[in-house]
Amino acid sequence: MSRAFTQVDVFPATPFHGNALAVVLDGEGLGTEEMQRFAKWTNLAETTFLLPPTTPEADYRVRIFTTETELPFAGHPTLGSCHAWLEAGGVPRVDGEIVQECGAGLVRLRTIDGRLAFQAPPLVRSGPVEEELVERIAESLGIERDDIVAAEWADNGPGWVGVLLADAASVLALRPGPVPCTVGVAGPYPDGAPCAFEVRAFIPHQGSTVEDPVTGSLNASLAQWLLRTGRAKAPYVAAQGTAIGRAGRIHISAGSPDDVWVGGSVVTCVTGRVEL
Repeated sequence: MSRAFTQVDVFPATPFHGNALAVVLDGEGLGTEEMQRFAKWTNLAETTFLLPPTTPEADYRVRIFTTETELPFAGHPTLGSCHAWLEAGGVPRVDGEIVQECGAGLVRLRTIDGRLAFQAPPLVRSGPVEEELVERIAESLGIERDDIVAAEWADNGPGWVGVLLADAASVLALRPGPVPCTVGVAGPYPDGAPCAFEVRAFIPHQGSTVEDPVTGSLNASLAQWLLRTGRAKAPYVAAQGTAIGRAGRIHISAGSPDDVWVGGSVVTCVTGRVEL
């Protein structure tokens, strides 16, 4: 069956400098195995499939796949899928708000300052990180334990441990070895800089470490942590991907630490049809 297909770039400061996402606009009739096989073939961080919602509160349903597994929620696939749905003619049930159904439940989206933004989901784990794990993280990042200003669980599903360093330059200088868990590192830029923080996301994979170009879920949970502890003030912009030749820009706004919105640009790069 021929199905509409699009590939978008999410969170770019300029096109082709964000995080790519493949979107199959009509996933009806496809089984999990077929979806997973196609996601493995695209070889992108994530591929999504749009489906009719199963609840009257939602505008559409999305299934999110990495090359290896299905995810209940992820940030850049949420923005990219919503952009693709709207571009294909999707009309929200409620004016000014889109509701996405995914494995993690219902996710609200809206346009803020001309950019799509999703409401950060609640953390499933927060609070102090065991000292032994902090020491292992420091070793894996190639830094001293005292170089870590603060560390806290900032997990909204993928298992993130948030690590704060003294400044953005220290974040950019990292050359990690194999990390013991999913680690999100942030460091502040000086006052008056275009971006408030530099962020990097390190993910263990088959005994090595993969760096994600731009990570919506991580920036959502980092914002909740940094805002709650007074280390950041909203609105702010975070940069990610600089160290690997990307130019991601994540726009954080918040009514409170419990009402955080994560936004960014989305650019359509490829449209066509795929036989699935």
